[in-house]
Amino acid sequence: MAPLVWLVTGCSSGFGEQFVYQILARGDKVIATGRNAATKLTHLEGTGAAILDLDISLSADETALKVEQALQIYGGIDVLVNNAGYIESSPIEELVPERLLRSYNTNIFGHYNVTRALLPHMREKRSGVIGFVGSQAGWMGDPSATAYVSSKFALEGIVECLQKEIAMFGIQVTIFEPGYFRTQALSQQNIQHEPGKIPAYEEFNKAVIQYEKAVYGNEPGDPVKAVSRMIDVLTGTGTAAGKPFPPRMPLGTDGLKVMRDKCQDTLKMLDEWEDFIVSTDFTKEG
Repeated sequence: MAPLVWLVTGCSSGFGEQFVYQILARGDKVIATGRNAATKLTHLEGTGAAILDLDISLSADETALKVEQALQIYGGIDVLVNNAGYIESSPIEELVPERLLRSYNTNIFGHYNVTRALLPHMREKRSGVIGFVGSQAGWMGDPSATAYVSSKFALEGIVECLQKEIAMFGIQVTIFEPGYFRTQALSQQNIQHEPGKIPAYEEFNKAVIQYEKAVYGNEPGDPVKAVSRMIDVLTGTGTAAGKPFPPRMPLGTDGLKVMRDKCQDTLKMLDEWEDFIVSTDFTKEG
Protein backbone atom coordinates (compact mmCIF):
# COMPACT_ATOMS: atom_id res chain seq x y z
CA MET A 1 0.00 0.00 0.00
CA ALA A 2 1.27 3.47 -0.91
CA PRO A 3 2.42 5.59 2.04
CA LEU A 4 -0.12 8.04 3.40
CA VAL A 5 0.52 11.77 3.33
CA TRP A 6 -0.24 13.59 6.59
CA LEU A 7 -0.60 17.29 7.37
CA VAL A 8 -0.09 18.07 11.08
CA THR A 9 -0.46 21.47 12.73
CA GLY A 10 1.35 22.62 15.87
CA CYS A 11 4.50 20.51 15.58
CA SER A 12 6.89 22.52 17.74
CA SER A 13 6.45 20.19 20.72
CA GLY A 14 4.09 17.78 22.46
CA PHE A 15 1.60 15.75 20.46
CA GLY A 16 2.48 17.48 17.19
CA GLU A 17 6.15 16.64 17.47
CA GLN A 18 5.33 13.05 18.39
CA PHE A 19 3.00 12.74 15.41
CA VAL A 20 5.88 13.65 13.10
CA TYR A 21 8.26 11.05 14.55
CA GLN A 22 5.70 8.25 14.64
CA ILE A 23 4.24 8.96 11.19
CA LEU A 24 7.72 8.80 9.68
CA ALA A 25 8.48 5.61 11.63
CA ARG A 26 5.51 3.85 10.01
CA GLY A 27 6.84 4.76 6.55
CA ASP A 28 4.37 7.53 5.76
CA LYS A 29 5.05 11.08 4.64
CA VAL A 30 4.32 14.09 6.82
CA ILE A 31 4.11 17.82 6.36
CA ALA A 32 4.97 19.32 9.74
CA THR A 33 3.67 22.83 10.28
CA GLY A 34 4.02 25.49 12.92
CA ARG A 35 4.23 29.20 13.51
CA ASN A 36 7.74 30.64 12.99
CA ALA A 37 8.88 27.31 11.59
CA ALA A 38 12.35 28.64 10.78
CA THR A 39 13.10 28.81 14.50
CA LYS A 40 10.54 26.55 16.19
CA LEU A 41 10.74 23.50 13.91
CA THR A 42 14.50 23.29 13.42
CA HIS A 43 14.58 20.12 15.57
CA LEU A 44 12.56 18.36 12.83
CA GLU A 45 14.98 19.23 10.03
CA GLY A 46 16.71 16.13 8.73
CA THR A 47 13.99 13.78 9.98
CA GLY A 48 12.48 13.34 6.54
CA ALA A 49 9.50 15.56 7.30
CA ALA A 50 8.53 18.36 4.96
CA ILE A 51 8.39 21.58 6.99
CA LEU A 52 5.92 24.36 6.24
CA ASP A 53 5.51 27.63 8.09
CA LEU A 54 1.82 27.90 9.01
CA ASP A 55 0.31 30.26 11.54
CA ILE A 56 -3.26 28.98 11.74
CA SER A 57 -4.44 32.23 13.34
CA LEU A 58 -4.08 33.94 9.96
CA SER A 59 -7.08 34.80 7.79
CA ALA A 60 -9.03 32.16 5.89
CA ASP A 61 -7.58 33.33 2.56
CA GLU A 62 -3.98 33.25 3.84
CA THR A 63 -4.56 29.81 5.35
CA ALA A 64 -6.00 28.53 2.07
CA LEU A 65 -2.84 29.61 0.25
CA LYS A 66 -0.70 27.72 2.78
CA VAL A 67 -2.83 24.58 2.42
CA GLU A 68 -2.44 24.84 -1.36
CA GLN A 69 1.34 24.93 -0.86
CA ALA A 70 1.08 21.85 1.33
CA LEU A 71 -0.92 20.00 -1.33
CA GLN A 72 1.82 20.68 -3.88
CA ILE A 73 4.56 19.11 -1.75
CA TYR A 74 3.52 15.48 -2.28
CA GLY A 75 0.61 15.97 -4.67
CA GLY A 76 -2.10 15.44 -2.09
CA ILE A 77 -2.97 14.91 1.57
CA ASP A 78 -4.66 11.84 3.02
CA VAL A 79 -4.82 12.64 6.74
CA LEU A 80 -5.20 16.01 8.47
CA VAL A 81 -4.40 16.34 12.18
CA ASN A 82 -5.66 19.61 13.66
CA ASN A 83 -3.43 19.74 16.72
CA ALA A 84 -2.29 23.34 17.31
CA GLY A 85 -3.59 25.23 20.32
CA TYR A 86 -2.73 27.13 23.49
CA ILE A 87 -4.27 28.21 26.80
CA GLU A 88 -5.39 31.70 27.89
CA SER A 89 -5.83 31.69 31.67
CA SER A 90 -8.07 34.19 33.41
CA PRO A 91 -11.36 34.39 35.31
CA ILE A 92 -14.23 35.61 33.12
CA GLU A 93 -14.47 39.03 34.76
CA GLU A 94 -10.82 39.73 33.90
CA LEU A 95 -10.91 38.04 30.48
CA VAL A 96 -11.26 40.89 28.01
CA PRO A 97 -12.92 40.08 24.66
CA GLU A 98 -9.65 40.64 22.78
CA ARG A 99 -8.00 37.76 24.65
CA LEU A 100 -11.00 35.51 24.10
CA LEU A 101 -10.92 36.25 20.37
CA ARG A 102 -7.16 35.66 20.28
CA SER A 103 -7.73 32.22 21.74
CA TYR A 104 -10.56 31.47 19.33
CA ASN A 105 -8.51 32.56 16.32
CA THR A 106 -6.13 29.67 16.99
CA ASN A 107 -8.16 27.07 18.86
CA ILE A 108 -11.33 27.31 16.73
CA PHE A 109 -11.02 29.38 13.57
CA GLY A 110 -7.53 28.08 12.82
CA HIS A 111 -8.72 24.47 12.69
CA TYR A 112 -11.88 25.57 10.91
CA ASN A 113 -9.96 27.38 8.16
CA VAL A 114 -7.40 24.62 7.60
CA THR A 115 -10.16 22.02 7.38
CA ARG A 116 -12.30 24.08 4.99
CA ALA A 117 -9.30 24.69 2.75
CA LEU A 118 -8.53 20.97 2.54
CA LEU A 119 -12.10 19.68 2.15
CA PRO A 120 -12.40 20.32 -1.62
CA HIS A 121 -9.35 18.11 -2.22
CA MET A 122 -10.67 15.27 -0.06
CA ARG A 123 -14.20 15.66 -1.44
CA GLU A 124 -12.95 15.45 -5.02
CA LYS A 125 -11.06 12.21 -4.40
CA ARG A 126 -13.88 10.98 -2.10
CA SER A 127 -11.55 9.92 0.68
CA GLY A 128 -9.63 11.32 3.60
CA VAL A 129 -9.37 11.31 7.37
CA ILE A 130 -9.52 14.35 9.66
CA GLY A 131 -8.56 14.21 13.32
CA PHE A 132 -9.07 17.07 15.77
CA VAL A 133 -7.10 17.13 19.00
CA GLY A 134 -9.69 18.40 21.45
CA SER A 135 -9.53 17.94 25.21
CA GLN A 136 -11.39 16.69 28.23
CA ALA A 137 -11.96 20.45 28.60
CA GLY A 138 -14.56 20.04 25.87
CA TRP A 139 -16.66 18.14 28.43
CA MET A 140 -16.31 20.21 31.60
CA GLY A 141 -15.60 23.71 32.79
CA ASP A 142 -12.59 24.66 34.89
CA PRO A 143 -11.94 27.87 36.83
CA SER A 144 -9.83 30.40 34.93
CA ALA A 145 -10.08 28.33 31.73
CA THR A 146 -13.04 29.94 29.97
CA ALA A 147 -11.17 30.76 26.76
CA TYR A 148 -9.69 27.29 26.39
CA VAL A 149 -12.70 25.32 27.59
CA SER A 150 -15.19 27.19 25.42
CA SER A 151 -12.94 26.72 22.38
CA LYS A 152 -12.86 22.97 22.97
CA PHE A 153 -16.65 22.87 23.47
CA ALA A 154 -16.97 24.64 20.12
CA LEU A 155 -14.73 22.08 18.44
CA GLU A 156 -17.03 19.31 19.69
CA GLY A 157 -19.97 20.94 17.92
CA ILE A 158 -18.02 21.64 14.74
CA VAL A 159 -16.87 18.03 14.53
CA GLU A 160 -20.36 16.60 15.08
CA CYS A 161 -21.77 18.77 12.29
CA LEU A 162 -18.86 18.00 9.99
CA GLN A 163 -19.23 14.26 10.51
CA LYS A 164 -22.84 14.40 9.33
CA GLU A 165 -22.07 16.63 6.35
CA ILE A 166 -19.15 14.86 4.73
CA ALA A 167 -19.64 11.16 5.46
CA MET A 168 -21.34 10.93 2.03
CA PHE A 169 -18.00 11.85 0.44
CA GLY A 170 -16.11 9.02 2.12
CA ILE A 171 -14.32 11.36 4.55
CA GLN A 172 -13.98 10.25 8.17
CA VAL A 173 -13.77 12.72 11.07
CA THR A 174 -13.08 12.25 14.76
CA ILE A 175 -12.10 14.31 17.78
CA PHE A 176 -9.71 13.11 20.49
CA GLU A 177 -10.31 14.24 24.06
CA PRO A 178 -7.08 13.86 26.06
CA GLY A 179 -6.85 14.39 29.78
CA TYR A 180 -3.60 15.69 31.25
CA PHE A 181 -0.57 14.45 29.29
CA ARG A 182 3.07 15.20 29.97
CA THR A 183 3.65 17.79 27.23
CA GLN A 184 4.51 21.50 27.32
CA ALA A 185 0.83 22.52 27.31
CA LEU A 186 0.80 23.48 31.00
CA SER A 187 4.23 25.08 31.12
CA GLN A 188 4.12 28.71 32.22
CA GLN A 189 5.78 29.63 28.92
CA ASN A 190 2.80 28.28 26.97
CA ILE A 191 -0.06 29.49 29.17
CA GLN A 192 -0.98 33.09 28.55
CA HIS A 193 -1.56 35.03 31.78
CA GLU A 194 -2.33 38.72 31.93
CA PRO A 195 -1.76 40.79 35.10
CA GLY A 196 -4.98 40.83 37.09
CA LYS A 197 -6.66 44.19 37.58
CA ILE A 198 -9.38 43.22 40.05
CA PRO A 199 -8.09 42.87 43.65
CA ALA A 200 -10.85 40.42 44.54
CA TYR A 201 -9.26 37.84 42.20
CA GLU A 202 -5.66 38.26 43.37
CA GLU A 203 -5.55 35.20 45.61
CA PHE A 204 -7.61 33.21 43.12
CA ASN A 205 -5.12 33.93 40.33
CA LYS A 206 -2.19 32.96 42.54
CA ALA A 207 -3.89 29.66 43.38
CA VAL A 208 -4.51 28.92 39.70
CA ILE A 209 -0.84 29.44 38.82
CA GLN A 210 0.24 27.27 41.76
CA TYR A 211 -2.11 24.53 40.56
CA GLU A 212 -0.77 24.72 36.99
CA LYS A 213 2.81 24.50 38.26
CA ALA A 214 1.95 21.51 40.46
CA VAL A 215 0.34 19.60 37.59
CA TYR A 216 3.04 20.43 35.02
CA GLY A 217 5.55 17.59 34.84
CA ASN A 218 3.30 15.30 36.89
CA GLU A 219 0.58 14.68 34.31
CA PRO A 220 -0.47 11.00 34.26
CA GLY A 221 -0.65 10.64 30.49
CA ASP A 222 2.21 9.44 28.27
CA PRO A 223 2.18 11.52 25.03
CA VAL A 224 4.08 8.84 23.11
CA LYS A 225 1.35 6.30 23.86
CA ALA A 226 -1.40 8.83 23.17
CA VAL A 227 -0.09 9.65 19.71
CA SER A 228 0.39 5.96 18.95
CA ARG A 229 -3.28 5.32 19.80
CA MET A 230 -4.44 8.34 17.79
CA ILE A 231 -2.53 7.13 14.74
CA ASP A 232 -4.07 3.67 15.18
CA VAL A 233 -7.56 5.20 15.21
CA LEU A 234 -6.92 7.44 12.21
CA THR A 235 -5.53 4.53 10.16
CA GLY A 236 -7.68 1.70 11.52
CA THR A 237 -4.58 -0.30 12.41
CA GLY A 238 -2.82 -1.66 15.51
CA THR A 239 -4.90 -1.34 18.66
CA ALA A 240 -7.82 0.06 16.61
CA ALA A 241 -7.81 -2.67 13.94
CA GLY A 242 -11.22 -4.20 13.33
CA LYS A 243 -13.05 -1.58 15.40
CA PRO A 244 -15.59 0.92 14.02
CA PHE A 245 -14.25 4.41 13.39
CA PRO A 246 -15.18 6.40 16.54
CA PRO A 247 -16.87 9.81 16.37
CA ARG A 248 -14.89 10.85 19.47
CA MET A 249 -12.25 9.24 21.67
CA PRO A 250 -11.19 10.18 25.22
CA LEU A 251 -7.56 9.50 26.08
CA GLY A 252 -6.17 8.79 29.52
CA THR A 253 -7.71 7.66 32.79
CA ASP A 254 -8.70 11.21 33.67
CA GLY A 255 -10.22 11.84 30.24
CA LEU A 256 -12.32 8.69 30.59
CA LYS A 257 -13.51 9.72 34.07
CA VAL A 258 -14.51 13.21 32.95
CA MET A 259 -16.60 11.86 30.07
CA ARG A 260 -18.18 9.05 32.10
CA ASP A 261 -19.01 11.31 35.06
CA LYS A 262 -20.57 13.92 32.78
CA CYS A 263 -22.71 11.31 31.05
CA GLN A 264 -23.81 9.72 34.32
CA ASP A 265 -24.60 13.09 35.93
CA THR A 266 -26.58 14.13 32.87
CA LEU A 267 -28.60 10.90 32.81
CA LYS A 268 -29.34 11.27 36.52
CA MET A 269 -30.55 14.84 36.03
CA LEU A 270 -32.75 13.79 33.10
CA ASP A 271 -34.33 11.01 35.15
CA GLU A 272 -34.98 13.32 38.11
CA TRP A 273 -36.48 16.10 35.98
CA GLU A 274 -38.12 14.08 33.19
CA ASP A 275 -41.73 14.95 34.16
CA PHE A 276 -40.83 18.63 34.38
CA ILE A 277 -38.98 18.55 31.05
CA VAL A 278 -41.76 16.89 29.03
CA SER A 279 -44.44 19.06 30.63
CA THR A 280 -43.53 21.84 28.19
CA ASP A 281 -44.98 19.97 25.18
CA PHE A 282 -48.43 20.77 23.80
CA THR A 283 -51.08 18.71 25.57
CA LYS A 284 -52.54 16.03 23.33
CA GLU A 285 -56.29 16.41 22.94
CA GLY A 286 -58.72 13.52 23.23
